[in-house]
Amino acid sequence: MNSGIFGLAAFGFWMFVAATVVSGVWDSIRKREAQHETLRRMVEAGKPPDQELTNKLLGTGKNTSRDLTVGGLITLFVAPGLALMGYLIDERAFMPLLGVASLVASVGIGLLVAAQFAKRSEKQDSGYPPLG
Repeated sequence: MNSGIFGLAAFGFWMFVAATVVSGVWDSIRKREAQHETLRRMVEAGKPPDQELTNKLLGTGKNTSRDLTVGGLITLFVAPGLALMGYLIDERAFMPLLGVASLVASVGIGLLVAAQFAKRSEKQDSGYPPLG
């Protein structure tokens, strides 16, 4: 009897995760459609959209290197927390969680390296004139 309840609880959890992911994707699709509709109506009305508004609506003005740096720092600071958690739980849990912490630290370092590459790429791309 208990295994059936645990199975339903696990099913409910994964259904919640799936519903959250699907609603996030649906929301981003709707926002993107609204942005495109705004540009379409401006063009149909005879108003040429300026470059700043176009960049804002289409998302080309995003700072990728900053986003990667923030993600990398957060991920990097999670790693010692995992190692500490393994130490506080039990001696047997320390080594596996130390391995997980090193994996998480590697991902954080990779995100920071990617941020440097993105920053370098953004600097190189800024030398070209804007399209349009």
